[in-house]
Amino acid sequence: DDAIWGHDNAKSQILQIMAQEVKNPECKGHIMALYGPMGNGKTTLVNLLSKKNNFYISISHTTRKPRPNEVNGKDYFFVTDKEFKRLIRNQEFLEYAKVFSNYYGTSRTPVIQNLEKNRNVIFDIDWQGADQIKNKKMDYKLITFFILPPSREVLFERLSNRDMKDKLIAEERMKQFERDVLHWINYDYVVINNDLNECYLKITNLIEAVINDGSKDYDLDYIRAHVEKLTT
Repeated sequence: DDAIWGHDNAKSQILQIMAQEVKNPECKGHIMALYGPMGNGKTTLVNLLSKKNNFYISISHTTRKPRPNEVNGKDYFFVTDKEFKRLIRNQEFLEYAKVFSNYYGTSRTPVIQNLEKNRNVIFDIDWQGADQIKNKKMDYKLITFFILPPSREVLFERLSNRDMKDKLIAEERMKQFERDVLHWINYDYVVINNDLNECYLKITNLIEAVINDGSKDYDLDYIRAHVEKLTT
């Protein structure tokens, strides 16, 4: 253990950060979690929210290989399976999950530090991660969004236009979408990304309404009908 943690003082400081509780939630930041199928503009939306609203983007650790143009420490922290499992053992993740044979996880410390500074934190995580954060019952307001495509055909086209070499990968992602979309009801809000700017404005308006206890422009029946169209 000493080889992992180093000096006892360092270990004590890390454990204190991990165990800290919020005493005055009115002065703390909020957690925003976005999830949607690959190729549906989720990463672009996260970047827009960060740039225009000064949200801190939680950078995940992952065991998958970097894609072209991805930068370690900016897009993800790319680590080995061994390192990821060490972080799990040390309880350094706020949430983690295995997706497509690779691990993804959110480091606890930078998230808590930013929330304590009254800065909103935005997550790009799947439904497994969002459920884990919900179940922790943290003393921060959590707002979750599920981003849906306008149609199955549009999603498949978007997936096929990515840097994928064959249709088999796109078909695998579509099968995953069919499983994941069943969890839409577990999210606070579902937003359809038919137009990127309109989708961004919709999310921003909902966030402001939730934080300020304002009225929300949200039609659950319309969303329900859209999900049925996507799954039949």
